[in-house]
Amino acid sequence: MSAVIRKIVTVVEETLIEGGREVAPPTRRAAAIAVIENPFAGKYVEDLSPLIAIGEELGELLAVKAVEALGIAGPAAQSYGKAAAVGENGELEHAAAILHPKMGAPVRKVLGKGAALIPSSKKRGGLGTTLDIPLGHKDAAFVRSHFDGMEVQINDAPRANEIMVAVAVTDSGRPLPRVGGLTVAEVKGEDGLR
Repeated sequence: MSAVIRKIVTVVEETLIEGGREVAPPTRRAAAIAVIENPFAGKYVEDLSPLIAIGEELGELLAVKAVEALGIAGPAAQSYGKAAAVGENGELEHAAAILHPKMGAPVRKVLGKGAALIPSSKKRGGLGTTLDIPLGHKDAAFVRSHFDGMEVQINDAPRANEIMVAVAVTDSGRPLPRVGGLTVAEVKGEDGLR
């Protein structure tokens, strides 16, 4: 089963000033969001493997679109995250199936690595529901400067029988980070932690 995609929206956020100070270079993050038909909306289905396969398909598509929106090569991405929201006739488990770890392999392939877990969030909501996409460094979870999030919204999604699925990537951490911890220069990227 392939995803039936109603629309794809790509959002790029660039922060130039934070706290009255210039951010140079600006921090940038992008999210690619697909609005898809939920084939299991309104009914209980034991086997959610078709949604897992759709998540795997969307992982590559959305990661490519997010990286292209930033105008960088995949391996230059520093952070990533994923999120899904089901419409009112969907179950949270449908979002969980889409965001299954199988979605991660194609995302990591696009980004050239990704030793750390891809942070994720899932929710249910109606039209205009906000997705809060958690972000973390792609190779080292202990890089505090990259603990972040990106908020995205599509005014007409998700409809009752739809799922909004997002992948976000960044080319940097938060603007003007200064809470300590492992730095990007210190990342080994071997165990996903450091």
